Amino acid sequence: MKFNVSSKALYSTASAVSKIINSKNALTILNNFRLELRGDMLSIMAGDGENFLEGRLQVSDASGEGTVCVDARRLTDLLKELPDLGVSITVEPELNYAMTLEYSNGKFNFMGFNGMEFPLPEELNEDAVRYTFSAESAKLIRGIDNTVFAVGNDELRPQMMGILWDVKPDSLIFVATDTRKLVKFTDSSVQPGCEGSFILPLKSTVVFKNVFAKDQTVKVTLEEKGVKFESENYVFNSRFLKGTFPDYNRVIPQANPYELTVDRVSFQSSVRRIGAFCDAANGLVRFSIRPESLEMKASESTFNASAWESVPCQFTGEGMVIGFSAPYISEILGVINSEEVIVKLSDPSRPGVFVPAENKPDTELLMLLMPMLVTEF
Repeated sequence: MKFNVSSKALYSTASAVSKIINSKNALTILNNFRLELRGDMLSIMAGDGENFLEGRLQVSDASGEGTVCVDARRLTDLLKELPDLGVSITVEPELNYAMTLEYSNGKFNFMGFNGMEFPLPEELNEDAVRYTFSAESAKLIRGIDNTVFAVGNDELRPQMMGILWDVKPDSLIFVATDTRKLVKFTDSSVQPGCEGSFILPLKSTVVFKNVFAKDQTVKVTLEEKGVKFESENYVFNSRFLKGTFPDYNRVIPQANPYELTVDRVSFQSSVRRIGAFCDAANGLVRFSIRPESLEMKASESTFNASAWESVPCQFTGEGMVIGFSAPYISEILGVINSEEVIVKLSDPSRPGVFVPAENKPDTELLMLLMPMLVTEF
């Protein structure tokens, strides 16, 4: 088989698809791309044994059809260094799948092998499809961006090592937690018209975010063992995590009577400065909250270092001393993008609820953070 294609377009697709490949694979064949030519459409597929990503692009002057496997790293490294020009690729199955890539002043020869040896994702079983809906990729990526930092890494709780996609007829809810913090992002501009849920692993979340352009429509199909994302140029089959995600609605406090309102930028800057003086083992910052001021204090005993800072605020309670982890608060404030942040509190032993003072249209962001035990400021 033979075809012509833009080196830039081929590299863009090959580079995106390569993101699914593990650095080390139990099966050597998974270090390869599977190229398939059908008419004037070229498919590039890669996988890690459970998840598979396929990119499609149109080629010209195509002749013949078939499949071939080729070393993914070698092909990607070559395309990366080529200038933006047209290249011609020829595959000769009768010569042990010898592959040639050439252009006006260059020619590269390398060996491939039979593409039929590549393990393909399971065929779609229509009877196993639970539901299907479509959404703008930008909105799905927005949900990921707001929650991915809270994904857990404890292998004893594998169901927390991903993002929960809780699909409702009139909204799509993204939830992540590592038991110390929990994030819930609701997007009511996405209306799937069906109901269900699945946990997308962290790796698949990163691949989705990096591959799907923000100006595409993505079709989401939930099957018995996994989920399929499909756009005009890419098809991504991912297994979802097994297990039951914690009931996040039960975890979120419903009666935190006191509200702390503070400028987000000032708060974030102060926490970052104070955080440099925290004990590295726990990152503890002590907060003394008054009706009109928020004082922060941290200390590091090893080098006898300490820090204190105050920012103006509004607090509906009389006063409270509470402890939080500086790195966790910095992460939370880095996601919130409103001018002010509201922290809903009950007492120093119960979690604080962080919300933006103003949500973007059709969205609602809520973050929960467990406090750290402190006895005095």
